[in-house]
Amino acid sequence: MIIEGPNNSKVPFSRSLFINSKDKVLIDTGADPTKLLALDNQYGVELIINTHYHPDHTLHNHLFPGVEKWINPLEFETIQSIEGIARGNGVYQEWGPEGVEALRNHMPKEWVQNLGGISATYQYEEEYNFSGVTVNFLHTPGHTKGYASPYFPELGVVYVGDFDMTSFGPWYFGTDGDIDELIESGKRLLELDADTFITGHQKGVFTKQEFIEAMDKFLAIIDQRDVMIEKYVRKGLNFEELTNIGIFYPKKILSTMILRTWERSGIRKHLQRLGYTVHESSEILLVNK
Repeated sequence: MIIEGPNNSKVPFSRSLFINSKDKVLIDTGADPTKLLALDNQYGVELIINTHYHPDHTLHNHLFPGVEKWINPLEFETIQSIEGIARGNGVYQEWGPEGVEALRNHMPKEWVQNLGGISATYQYEEEYNFSGVTVNFLHTPGHTKGYASPYFPELGVVYVGDFDMTSFGPWYFGTDGDIDELIESGKRLLELDADTFITGHQKGVFTKQEFIEAMDKFLAIIDQRDVMIEKYVRKGLNFEELTNIGIFYPKKILSTMILRTWERSGIRKHLQRLGYTVHESSEILLVNK
């Protein structure tokens, strides 16, 4: 069963899946809270599985205080502390200890509850059987280091989550994101024996052919970002100037600390990909080409 989030499951919400077998398993909790509570009331949620730790996918974990919650093994370590979350999101990289403290002071208590309630992990590339429903949590890193894509081989279905095919493009802006890994994971998803691809946001359900075509456009945005950043570097802009343009996020919202963090971290990744090194002063770009 697919449970939608408000506003077509756009961030800060996401689409959730529910396995309605004898075992009642909810995958990600970013859907409409009213619908999730109604689902629990009607069927009973017995296990929550999070594909990764980002807040739009763990958003309503706290609505199920007595339910066991799992996450992938790599990010189970990340969520054990605010410092781990800050490092994964690029906050420590960009702002140091002061940034970590700022995140600690401003992180919503619900997010702390959402991650703090996760008590166990699932294993990658291993089949789990929930009362006849088989699911394999594929390790598809890039969006985050531990990102998992639940694949239902017998149903020909895969929940691709944040391979969401939106016009915004791929997201890999945390320190634990990686452009090359995301590209390889995207290619792997295309090779699956599946005919239904469910995204976490916006359109939602793709046939395989639709997903193949959408993936080409989705990954092409990475190259488009390269071209844009290269153009600005050739004009003589330094790192700090690049981060004030609004390459990924609109300039008017870059005053929000976490968005500014991701803007800076994402630009670093592209500069490295293009062969540039950011000087410690952030005012000089050293060319390695």
